Amino acid sequence: MRFRGPNGPKGQRRNYAQHTTRSYLHTVEDFALRFNCSPDRLGPRHIREYQAELFQKRKLSPGSVAVRLAALRFFYTKTLQRGWSIAETPYPKKGHGLPAILSQEEVARLIQAAGTSFHRTLLMTLYATGARNAELTRLKFSDVDKQRMVVHIQGGKGRKDRDVMLSSTLLEELREHWHRLRRKHRIWLFPGNHDHCGDQPIDTKTVWQACHDAAKRAGIQKGVHPHTLRKASAY
Repeated sequence: MRFRGPNGPKGQRRNYAQHTTRSYLHTVEDFALRFNCSPDRLGPRHIREYQAELFQKRKLSPGSVAVRLAALRFFYTKTLQRGWSIAETPYPKKGHGLPAILSQEEVARLIQAAGTSFHRTLLMTLYATGARNAELTRLKFSDVDKQRMVVHIQGGKGRKDRDVMLSSTLLEELREHWHRLRRKHRIWLFPGNHDHCGDQPIDTKTVWQACHDAAKRAGIQKGVHPHTLRKASAY
Protein backbone atom coordinates (compact mmCIF):
# COMPACT_ATOMS: atom_id res chain seq x y z
CA MET A 1 0.00 0.00 0.00
CA ARG A 2 1.14 3.54 -0.68
CA PHE A 3 1.49 5.81 2.34
CA ARG A 4 -0.09 9.26 2.01
CA GLY A 5 2.13 11.42 4.16
CA PRO A 6 1.51 14.86 5.70
CA ASN A 7 1.67 16.51 2.27
CA GLY A 8 -1.91 15.32 1.73
CA PRO A 9 -4.95 17.48 2.59
CA LYS A 10 -4.61 16.99 6.35
CA GLY A 11 -0.89 17.64 6.27
CA GLN A 12 -1.36 20.78 4.20
CA ARG A 13 -3.82 22.17 6.75
CA ARG A 14 -1.19 21.61 9.41
CA ASN A 15 1.49 23.39 7.33
CA TYR A 16 3.92 20.47 7.34
CA ALA A 17 7.26 21.38 5.78
CA GLN A 18 8.68 19.29 2.94
CA HIS A 19 11.45 18.08 5.25
CA THR A 20 8.83 16.76 7.71
CA THR A 21 6.95 15.05 4.90
CA ARG A 22 10.08 13.28 3.69
CA SER A 23 10.97 12.28 7.24
CA TYR A 24 7.51 10.79 7.86
CA LEU A 25 7.56 8.86 4.59
CA HIS A 26 11.03 7.52 5.32
CA THR A 27 9.97 6.34 8.79
CA VAL A 28 6.93 4.42 7.57
CA GLU A 29 8.97 2.81 4.79
CA ASP A 30 11.72 1.88 7.26
CA PHE A 31 9.12 0.45 9.66
CA ALA A 32 7.60 -1.70 6.90
CA LEU A 33 11.02 -2.93 5.75
CA ARG A 34 11.96 -3.86 9.32
CA PHE A 35 9.15 -6.45 9.38
CA ASN A 36 9.03 -7.08 5.62
CA CYS A 37 5.31 -6.41 5.70
CA SER A 38 2.87 -3.75 4.58
CA PRO A 39 2.54 -1.24 7.47
CA ASP A 40 -1.27 -1.45 7.50
CA ARG A 41 -0.90 -5.07 8.68
CA LEU A 42 1.36 -4.14 11.61
CA GLY A 43 0.16 -3.14 15.07
CA PRO A 44 1.19 -1.96 18.55
CA ARG A 45 3.42 -4.98 19.21
CA HIS A 46 5.46 -4.24 16.09
CA ILE A 47 5.66 -0.56 16.99
CA ARG A 48 7.05 -1.43 20.44
CA GLU A 49 9.62 -3.78 18.90
CA TYR A 50 10.61 -1.09 16.40
CA GLN A 51 10.93 1.48 19.18
CA ALA A 52 13.16 -0.86 21.20
CA GLU A 53 15.37 -1.46 18.18
CA LEU A 54 15.78 2.27 17.58
CA PHE A 55 17.06 2.66 21.14
CA GLN A 56 19.06 -0.53 21.66
CA LYS A 57 20.52 -1.36 18.24
CA ARG A 58 20.51 1.93 16.33
CA LYS A 59 21.36 3.99 19.43
CA LEU A 60 19.05 6.88 18.48
CA SER A 61 18.42 9.70 20.96
CA PRO A 62 15.04 10.01 22.73
CA GLY A 63 14.23 13.02 20.55
CA SER A 64 14.91 11.11 17.33
CA VAL A 65 12.81 8.16 18.50
CA ALA A 66 9.97 10.54 19.39
CA VAL A 67 10.04 11.91 15.82
CA ARG A 68 9.79 8.37 14.43
CA LEU A 69 6.82 7.63 16.69
CA ALA A 70 5.12 10.87 15.63
CA ALA A 71 5.40 9.72 12.00
CA LEU A 72 3.86 6.35 12.80
CA ARG A 73 1.12 7.96 14.85
CA PHE A 74 0.24 10.22 11.91
CA PHE A 75 0.13 7.19 9.62
CA TYR A 76 -2.14 5.14 11.88
CA THR A 77 -4.50 7.91 13.02
CA LYS A 78 -4.77 10.04 9.87
CA THR A 79 -4.06 7.66 6.99
CA LEU A 80 -5.52 4.42 8.36
CA GLN A 81 -8.06 6.13 10.65
CA ARG A 82 -7.14 3.82 13.54
CA GLY A 83 -6.78 4.49 17.22
CA TRP A 84 -3.43 5.09 18.91
CA SER A 85 -2.78 4.12 22.51
CA ILE A 86 -0.19 6.19 24.37
CA ALA A 87 -0.20 3.53 27.10
CA GLU A 88 0.84 0.80 24.63
CA THR A 89 3.39 2.94 22.76
CA PRO A 90 4.59 5.65 25.16
CA TYR A 91 6.79 8.46 23.87
CA PRO A 92 10.36 8.33 25.24
CA LYS A 93 11.37 10.86 27.86
CA LYS A 94 13.85 13.40 26.59
CA GLY A 95 17.06 14.07 28.44
CA HIS A 96 17.57 17.44 30.05
CA GLY A 97 21.29 17.94 29.45
CA LEU A 98 22.55 21.43 28.80
CA PRO A 99 22.71 22.31 25.07
CA ALA A 100 26.08 22.95 23.47
CA ILE A 101 26.77 26.67 23.20
CA LEU A 102 29.68 27.98 21.13
CA SER A 103 31.64 31.09 22.04
CA GLN A 104 32.54 33.61 19.32
CA GLU A 105 36.11 32.32 19.42
CA GLU A 106 34.89 28.75 18.86
CA VAL A 107 32.66 29.86 15.99
CA ALA A 108 35.65 31.57 14.36
CA ARG A 109 37.76 28.42 14.79
CA LEU A 110 34.97 26.29 13.37
CA ILE A 111 34.63 28.42 10.23
CA GLN A 112 38.40 28.59 9.71
CA ALA A 113 38.60 24.80 10.00
CA ALA A 114 36.10 24.20 7.18
CA GLY A 115 37.42 21.59 4.77
CA THR A 116 36.63 23.54 1.60
CA SER A 117 35.78 27.10 0.59
CA PHE A 118 32.25 25.85 -0.17
CA HIS A 119 31.87 24.59 3.39
CA ARG A 120 33.37 27.79 4.79
CA THR A 121 30.74 29.87 3.00
CA LEU A 122 28.06 27.45 4.13
CA LEU A 123 29.08 27.72 7.79
CA MET A 124 29.40 31.50 7.62
CA THR A 125 25.92 31.80 6.12
CA LEU A 126 24.46 29.43 8.70
CA TYR A 127 25.92 31.47 11.54
CA ALA A 128 25.40 34.98 10.13
CA THR A 129 21.75 34.44 9.18
CA GLY A 130 20.66 32.09 11.97
CA ALA A 131 18.94 29.98 9.31
CA ARG A 132 17.70 26.51 10.12
CA ASN A 133 19.31 23.61 8.32
CA ALA A 134 16.46 23.04 5.85
CA GLU A 135 16.08 26.80 5.28
CA LEU A 136 19.75 27.10 4.35
CA THR A 137 19.53 24.35 1.73
CA ARG A 138 16.68 26.16 -0.05
CA LEU A 139 18.39 29.57 -0.30
CA LYS A 140 18.88 31.00 -3.79
CA PHE A 141 21.17 33.78 -4.95
CA SER A 142 18.01 35.78 -5.71
CA ASP A 143 17.23 35.69 -1.97
CA VAL A 144 20.28 37.85 -1.28
CA ASP A 145 19.14 41.48 -1.45
CA LYS A 146 22.25 43.65 -1.72
CA GLN A 147 20.23 46.86 -1.88
CA ARG A 148 18.37 46.31 1.38
CA MET A 149 21.21 44.26 2.90
CA VAL A 150 18.95 41.39 3.88
CA VAL A 151 18.64 37.69 3.11
CA HIS A 152 15.09 36.59 2.36
CA ILE A 153 14.34 33.20 3.92
CA GLN A 154 11.29 31.60 2.34
CA GLY A 155 9.09 28.83 3.70
CA GLY A 156 10.57 28.74 7.18
CA LYS A 157 8.97 27.17 10.23
CA GLY A 158 5.20 27.27 9.81
CA ARG A 159 5.74 28.10 6.11
CA LYS A 160 6.51 31.71 7.06
CA ASP A 161 8.91 33.98 5.21
CA ARG A 162 11.27 36.38 6.97
CA ASP A 163 14.16 38.73 6.27
CA VAL A 164 17.43 38.61 8.21
CA MET A 165 20.25 41.13 8.12
CA LEU A 166 23.06 40.65 5.61
CA SER A 167 26.44 41.67 7.03
CA SER A 168 29.10 43.22 4.80
CA THR A 169 31.44 40.33 5.72
CA LEU A 170 28.95 37.72 4.54
CA LEU A 171 28.15 39.73 1.41
CA GLU A 172 31.82 39.75 0.42
CA GLU A 173 32.08 36.01 1.10
CA LEU A 174 29.00 35.36 -1.06
CA ARG A 175 30.48 37.45 -3.88
CA GLU A 176 33.59 35.24 -3.89
CA HIS A 177 31.36 32.17 -3.65
CA TRP A 178 29.42 33.39 -6.71
CA HIS A 179 32.61 33.61 -8.79
CA ARG A 180 33.75 30.14 -7.71
CA LEU A 181 30.58 28.50 -9.03
CA ARG A 182 30.01 27.71 -12.68
CA ARG A 183 27.85 30.27 -14.40
CA LYS A 184 24.95 27.96 -15.27
CA HIS A 185 24.71 26.75 -11.66
CA ARG A 186 24.20 30.12 -9.98
CA ILE A 187 20.59 29.56 -8.99
CA TRP A 188 20.86 27.75 -5.69
CA LEU A 189 23.16 29.37 -3.16
CA PHE A 190 24.51 25.93 -2.32
CA PRO A 191 24.01 23.57 -5.29
CA GLY A 192 24.30 19.85 -4.76
CA ASN A 193 26.27 16.96 -6.29
CA HIS A 194 29.86 16.09 -5.44
CA ASP A 195 31.31 19.04 -7.38
CA HIS A 196 28.52 21.45 -6.34
CA CYS A 197 27.26 22.02 -9.85
CA GLY A 198 23.90 20.26 -9.65
CA ASP A 199 20.50 21.58 -10.61
CA GLN A 200 19.20 20.85 -7.11
CA PRO A 201 20.35 22.23 -3.76
CA ILE A 202 22.42 20.32 -1.21
CA ASP A 203 20.57 18.20 1.32
CA THR A 204 20.46 18.68 5.08
CA LYS A 205 22.93 15.85 5.64
CA THR A 206 25.61 17.81 3.78
CA VAL A 207 25.14 20.77 6.13
CA TRP A 208 25.30 18.50 9.17
CA GLN A 209 28.47 16.82 7.88
CA ALA A 210 30.13 20.18 7.20
CA CYS A 211 29.53 21.21 10.83
CA HIS A 212 30.72 17.88 12.21
CA ASP A 213 33.91 17.75 10.13
CA ALA A 214 34.87 21.37 10.86
CA ALA A 215 34.35 20.85 14.60
CA LYS A 216 36.61 17.80 14.50
CA ARG A 217 39.35 19.71 12.68
CA ALA A 218 39.00 22.65 15.06
CA GLY A 219 39.36 20.37 18.08
CA ILE A 220 35.97 21.41 19.47
CA GLN A 221 34.79 18.69 21.82
CA LYS A 222 31.19 19.92 22.07
CA GLY A 223 28.55 18.32 19.88
CA VAL A 224 28.28 20.70 16.92
CA HIS A 225 25.45 20.55 14.40
CA PRO A 226 23.58 23.15 12.31
CA HIS A 227 21.27 24.17 15.15
CA THR A 228 24.32 24.82 17.35
CA LEU A 229 25.33 27.65 15.02
CA ARG A 230 21.76 28.96 15.00
CA LYS A 231 21.85 29.17 18.80
CA ALA A 232 25.21 30.94 18.68
CA SER A 233 23.88 33.46 16.15
CA ALA A 234 22.26 36.78 17.01
CA TYR A 235 19.04 35.29 15.63
